[in-house]
Amino acid sequence: MANSLISPGSLTREKDSTQITSPPAKVGAAVVGPTVKGKPNIPTLVTSYSEYVAKFGNKFTSGSGAGAVESTYLTSISAQNYFANGGNSLLVTRIVSRSTDFSAATSSIINSNEGLTTASLTLDITPFHNEAASVGSSSFSIEGITFTLTGSSGGTNTSTIIYFPSASSAAVSAQSSSAVFGVSSSIAPYSSSLQNISSSVSSTNITYHAINAGIGGNSFSLVSGSVTTSFSGGTNKNAFILETLSHGNILNSTGPTGSSGTLLSGSRDNFRWEIVNPNSSSGIFNLLIRRGDDKPNSPTILEEFRNLSLDPKASNYITKIIGDQVQEVRGSGVDVYLQPTGSYLNSSKYIRIKSVNQNTPDYFDNNGSARDIYTASIPMASSGTFGDATGDIYVGANTLYNNINSSTKTQGLTFDSYTTAINLLSNKDEFKYNIITTPGLIYQGGLQTPLNTLIDNTEDRGDAIIVLDLEAYSSTITNAIGTATNIDSSYVAAYWPWVQITEPDTGQLVWIPSSTLVPGTYMNNDIVGEPWFAAAGVKRGGLDRVRQAERKLNNTDRDTLYVGKINSIATLPKRGVLLFGNKTLQTAKSSLDRVNVRRLLIELKNYITQVADNLVFEQNTTATRNTFLSTINPYLESVQQRQGLYAFRVVMDGSNNTNDVIDRNELIGAIHVQPTRTAEFIYLDFNILPTGATFPS
Repeated sequence: MANSLISPGSLTREKDSTQITSPPAKVGAAVVGPTVKGKPNIPTLVTSYSEYVAKFGNKFTSGSGAGAVESTYLTSISAQNYFANGGNSLLVTRIVSRSTDFSAATSSIINSNEGLTTASLTLDITPFHNEAASVGSSSFSIEGITFTLTGSSGGTNTSTIIYFPSASSAAVSAQSSSAVFGVSSSIAPYSSSLQNISSSVSSTNITYHAINAGIGGNSFSLVSGSVTTSFSGGTNKNAFILETLSHGNILNSTGPTGSSGTLLSGSRDNFRWEIVNPNSSSGIFNLLIRRGDDKPNSPTILEEFRNLSLDPKASNYITKIIGDQVQEVRGSGVDVYLQPTGSYLNSSKYIRIKSVNQNTPDYFDNNGSARDIYTASIPMASSGTFGDATGDIYVGANTLYNNINSSTKTQGLTFDSYTTAINLLSNKDEFKYNIITTPGLIYQGGLQTPLNTLIDNTEDRGDAIIVLDLEAYSSTITNAIGTATNIDSSYVAAYWPWVQITEPDTGQLVWIPSSTLVPGTYMNNDIVGEPWFAAAGVKRGGLDRVRQAERKLNNTDRDTLYVGKINSIATLPKRGVLLFGNKTLQTAKSSLDRVNVRRLLIELKNYITQVADNLVFEQNTTATRNTFLSTINPYLESVQQRQGLYAFRVVMDGSNNTNDVIDRNELIGAIHVQPTRTAEFIYLDFNILPTGATFPS
């Protein structure tokens, strides 16, 4: 359509000033604390509670003996509540005891046919041949293994003589049947009744053989009394090695199997692997990752990778498809960072390729046929387990829930266990979040050090608010206020007292600190309102999952706490338990002593910084400044329309970008905002007038 006039006439044109600029990229909460599994100190983004459980677990056994109960960490409760309230992204950092070494589990041998030999045990019977064939010889020993003669001999060419190792402990690798072999006077072959074992006899030797080739047969042994003689000679090549992304011995599934093929050490938190449909002609195979507690006739397949190859030049090379990267913590103290190792990003949620031991480069010749030197390298159809992981999670019951002792340990951890994770999260370029909590890490007592570091780091970042727990369970208002006076920051908010919930995964009634639930309430507030609305009161402060507060606060209690900068968790008739305060722990009176204003500033800075980042290294000209203004002004107008601001003004022109500023390669913008305030103190004046009086206008 024409937008200008050439000949005389009139023209209507439209200018749409109502367009809303795209909102900032959404960031969610961060939680730091112990979990059942996962790699320690590696911040990991999850987008649902089911993904959290898959990566970090939820339930574990605390205590021991008859008093053992199924428990969860506060981290899990916080994650569950956050997603239940509408959260869509949570940055989780697992904390473990610094005194315990944690490592990943690796896969058991993934056999191929290359280099495969069979384990065996050979006993030299030459010195005993005549004795064994003689009537009346009741026992003899071969290389320390004692045998007892049963049966009889009627001549040198006709009788069968059967021998058993004499000790009742005689066995081959824990098999239940006795080691049985028969030999005629001419030393003919015999059969064995043992599972997984065959045998043969010559004029000089009795030899037991593992039926299945490979190093697994080396674990068999023949036992008699105190003498054990082991199989040897089984060899094979491990086609490739898998490694779990999580750490801790809870990942170990290696061990005996039950009658139905289940792993006795298998659980919902560990895995088993399975090779399916290997094809040496095409050089491909499928890999299944199954849950450790599944059954062979009813497998629980967590992941399936199809048509994998060991050819590093192929697009379906196993490492390219599954990935081999792992993040490692480097440095120490404040100079701590993550460094990736490996070449390919992980597509698996559970495992990575640790190494490929039998690469098959250029698997096919020029005729398109598989090369003979490689066909034996393809893994055989088989299944196996994971093992060799180290690291115990805390299993005691005396520092969980309301038993947390803030002066010594929290959930089995000392305060210094948190230091590395908190320093890593100071990197705002790599880790994005706008709320952060450390549920169970109580400020009062001996755990202030990591929390003070967290406060300092968060103030430096300027893009998040901390929900902090001041006191352990069964504390007092006086103690809570005394602790709050030690903190002066608009980036911290505190709520009191503790609350009781029904733990969603175990069904237990447990007492938990407020920071476990408050991020979820913030999230719900942002959905039904805006981040700059107060997450408090009847409309947006409800704690629906709470059964009761540790203490029912009266009006005087709430007044005392609010003067002391602490937000009450109130219990109101017919309203239930809810957040009833909007203060930060800033001491000075200003707009920023309110949570909603601090969260408004976090939201504004988050968006405006994203816009400014796009201008770095652009020409410092009027055009660049106008680009900034044309994006920021509509956004701030939308915030104003949504009741976040009374007024605003953005200045980025020659008045603050003078020649000397430009010569220093600087671009300056001034954003002036008037945040809206919340109505926290409502006064209703009832005026009683005499009859006939005129009402004021």
